[in-house]
Parts: sequence; structure tokens; C-alpha cells
Amino acid sequence: MSAPADIRKLSKEETIHALQQMGESAFRGKQVYEWLWKKGAKGFAQMTNLSVELRNKLQANFIILPLQVHVLQKSADGTIKCSFKLHDEHFIEGVLIPTETRVTACVSSQVGCSLDCKFCATGYLKRQRNLEAGEIYDQVWILNDLALQHYGKGLDNIVYMGMGEPLLNYANVWRSTELICGEDGLNMSWQRITVSTAGISKMIVKLADDGARFNLALSLHAANDERRTAIMPINASNNLDSLAEALKYWYDKTGTRPTLEYTVIEGVNDEEPELGELISFARRFPCKINLIEYNPIGDLAPFKPTSAGKLQRFADGLEAARLVVNVRRSRGKDIDAACGQLVNKTQ
Repeated sequence: MSAPADIRKLSKEETIHALQQMGESAFRGKQVYEWLWKKGAKGFAQMTNLSVELRNKLQANFIILPLQVHVLQKSADGTIKCSFKLHDEHFIEGVLIPTETRVTACVSSQVGCSLDCKFCATGYLKRQRNLEAGEIYDQVWILNDLALQHYGKGLDNIVYMGMGEPLLNYANVWRSTELICGEDGLNMSWQRITVSTAGISKMIVKLADDGARFNLALSLHAANDERRTAIMPINASNNLDSLAEALKYWYDKTGTRPTLEYTVIEGVNDEEPELGELISFARRFPCKINLIEYNPIGDLAPFKPTSAGKLQRFADGLEAARLVVNVRRSRGKDIDAACGQLVNKTQ
């Protein structure tokens, strides 16, 4: 007898077909799909408008493998970090980031990461596996619930900037955005979602060709090939020229300006020559720039944040060059929830 299948891996059409194969109507299949994604059911017993007989049949033929909150930590600034336990005993982290104007969920796409970025704590972990679309969706569902409980409002934004490289888990990341934004799911606006990549040129092109409707961010952090490769080994196979071409293609195809994420690190990328390189790169295609405070990652790496004065000079220099720039202040540092700090010490 075959093992029960994960019902959340099925599309809507496949779910309907599976129910019909069990002797049920297409309508019942639509009900089950709605329970899974619009109502967030984590077990068949929760599907209360289905008969007990049908729920038992579903239980016999399928499984649901939701993630669970393992440890929840709340920062002094209101940031909430969740360690999530997966069905196979792996752990990931997601973060809820409140500000005066919005509440943002930062979600993970892989267990660990394979890209070895030198300034990022997750980069020092081994990649174990990709997350399923349902596991990404569960992070959003749980963090949205926490936003309602703690801040009285749902999520304004969702950023794929947690553990892992989203474009190396392309199919599941893509499906998760469809579940989050689809009418059969959470029905959130596509413009609320930003997918961030360390820079895989051919996959950026694929996103554009596939008609992506969400926002795109590139973790740049250096606009000089030698310097960028030293801190982000992925640059050796996806250099700045290829990334610039891919981002220009993205803009031409989607009409949406990508965001360049630039973490300013003392002695690495915070001097006048590096500012000039960033300006030159950003002028190659329409874009926005986020300057990010570096968050130390303990004994994993010796990097330090740049001074407040240098960070401001970078911002002023970019504005003087008539580029769109925002300075992103770190939040959740006291619980290792800030950008680049996710390593899951709580498991």
C-alpha cells in the first residue's frame, strides 16, 4: 500500500481530480483546496463543512505537513523572530518587522544556503533542502496572524530575504507567490511581495519571461567584480555585466524598477571609490537603492558596520547623483533577527 501523498503539493486542478477519483464531486475538490489555502487548514479535521466520512477518506489517502512555531522571540523594538520546525526535524527562521507605517514579514526559501556569502550568518550553514511552497506560505500565514495579534493589522509587505537563495528554489518560490496572491489563497497584492536574489542572471531573465508581477531586489553589496567575488562567491559565475544586462531586461520586460541592496561594511565597500562604482552600476538601468546597516554575526566573520558619517555620505552621494535611495535601519539586532543574522541558534 502506497504512503499517503502530500495534498498541498497538488494544484487546484489536481486536487479536484484527486477528489473525483475518490468518487467525490469537483465542488468538493474546490472546497478542500479552499480549506488548504484560503482558510489555512493544518489538518483534515478542521474542514468542518465536509462529512466525517470524507474527512476520514482524505486522512487515509493524504497528509498535510505544516510547519510549527518552535521558539518565538520579541525584540525591544517590537521585531518578532520565529524559529519554525519542519516535519523532518529541520529548522528555519522568519521575522516580523513592524515600523510606524507598515508591518513586513521576512521569510525563508531554503533550509540553510549554498552561496557562502561571507558577511551573512546563513551563508555559513550547509544547505539541507529547498522549502516546499506550502512551507513558505505557512511562514506568511503565521507571521500575518502574529501581526494581527501584536499590532492590530495584517501584513503590508512580504520579503523573500530570509534563509536561502529564492532563485535556486524557483518553482516553489513561484508557486508560493501565487498562493499568497491568488484569489484561492490569501489574495494579497503582488506589489506587496519582493523577492531578493544574490544574483543569478539567467533566473532573473526567466522571472521576467515568466511574467513575474512581484518586485525584485538584488543583493549587490559591491559594484566591483573583484571585491564582490571576495564577499559573494556567486559573482564569479554571475558577474556585474551579466547582472546589469539581466536587470535591464527585467525592467524592460516588467516595467518595474529593481532594488539594489547595498550593505555598507567598514573597510570593505564604504570609501569614495566604492561609492563611485555603485553610482556607475546603478546608472546602467532604472533602479532604486537601499543602503543597509551591517549587522555583525559574532565569531563567524570579522566585519563591522561603517560609521554613521560614512553611511550618510553614501546616501548624500547617491542623492546628488539623482538616484533614488533609502537608508534601511536595522531592527531586531538584540535577538539576532536583523538582516544577515539568521542562523537559527534557537533549535
